[in-house]
Amino acid sequence: MELHHEFTVPVPVDEAWRALLDIERVAPCMPGAVVEDYDGKTVTGSVKVKVGPITVSYKGTAVFEEQDEEAHRMVLVASGRETRGQGTARATVTGTLTAQDGGTAVSVRTDLAVTGRPAQFGRGVLAEVGDRLVGRFARCLAERLGESEAVADTAAQVGRPAEEPDDEPLDLLRTIAVPVAKRAAAAVTAAGVLVLVATRIRRRRNRWG
Repeated sequence: MELHHEFTVPVPVDEAWRALLDIERVAPCMPGAVVEDYDGKTVTGSVKVKVGPITVSYKGTAVFEEQDEEAHRMVLVASGRETRGQGTARATVTGTLTAQDGGTAVSVRTDLAVTGRPAQFGRGVLAEVGDRLVGRFARCLAERLGESEAVADTAAQVGRPAEEPDDEPLDLLRTIAVPVAKRAAAAVTAAGVLVLVATRIRRRRNRWG
């Protein structure tokens, strides 16, 4: 399954490039992600995703196969296996950064393969979950890059620590509830229209007969 996402961050492209390679800094922006080790090329860690009352945990590695600083292009290959189960997840992520009006436009293409319990939700739902994950990541990253100093100053003035991003695992069922409900409503509406049309046709036939 291929996914494509785009977002912008309010810093120059060189700064955004360095930030995205600072794994320990950006990992907390991804819900449920934990980095255990990073040597500059290989990331070892885990990701948790809630499926209703069940939490699915993946443990694995992600390797930077390409880091082209001049072109601002990176390729990351990640693979993991459920810690309790037979499910697997594998993704090849290609990120490209482009200067845009003083900020940076980030384009992310993901080739994703998932087996196990999350796979039962299908391509469409997983794509919607991916949209929400990337959206949350982008907002968090933008805040960290563009507002971290302001947040730190405000926290110092009121005498409390700066607020950290939510590190709770993503609740998959809660995330897909709205899209699934919308699809169900659309299906019911379509069915209602078909029933209405069929009823009118039947009435006309009875009238003409």
